[in-house]
Amino acid sequence: MQIFVGLGNPGPKYAENRHNIGFMAMDEIAQAHGFGPWRSKFQAQMTEGRLGDDKVILLKPETFMNLSGQSVGEAMRFYKLTPDDVVVFHDELDLAPGKCRVKTGGGHAGHNGLRSIHQHIGEAYHRVRLGIGHPGHKDRVAGYVLSDFAKADQDWLDDLIRGIGRGAAKLADGDTAGFMNAVALARPQPVKEPKPAKTSQPQLDKNAPSINDVAEDDRSPLQKLVDRFK
Repeated sequence: MQIFVGLGNPGPKYAENRHNIGFMAMDEIAQAHGFGPWRSKFQAQMTEGRLGDDKVILLKPETFMNLSGQSVGEAMRFYKLTPDDVVVFHDELDLAPGKCRVKTGGGHAGHNGLRSIHQHIGEAYHRVRLGIGHPGHKDRVAGYVLSDFAKADQDWLDDLIRGIGRGAAKLADGDTAGFMNAVALARPQPVKEPKPAKTSQPQLDKNAPSINDVAEDDRSPLQKLVDRFK
């Protein structure tokens, strides 16, 4: 069994925030793979189902971002799992919008949701880092992550979330490369214009006289007639 955790803040006010991309990923996985209805448990909204041969719990903590670790720790202990059985999906300022990376362990880089999870279960869990880009200055970060995605972001956001849904079973199976490939393939690939076919050029006889080599016929009509009967 595994626990997939999406980070975000509860309630419609935050539903479309950049900070809630982890919630969006959980909703897509649940829908794409026919998970059961969401219900309240472990201070979270949770649902369970199967990804391939693996039983997986999907978790959306309702403690608000800064206390996410309480929910994750409670669920992990209830099912007698270890941090190696936990995968956390979260927004990542240090990745370009639409990029996705998977890592295990490491620091929390100031992310309050990860900081809380570190405090409750340690750092040896897996993370799916979902790039949202950086506003350019650290003083603008709080307002940026708590703002809705812009309309211009919608195409890459839809592609990314759809790819996560398609690749979720690969991730549960430990096939990180397969998961990343599914995410990449969800993005429209540029259409390559076919190269024009090469046409063969007629070969010229190098020994054939050119137009400049043909002498001009300056005979009179009468002389031409006489020459025909010689």
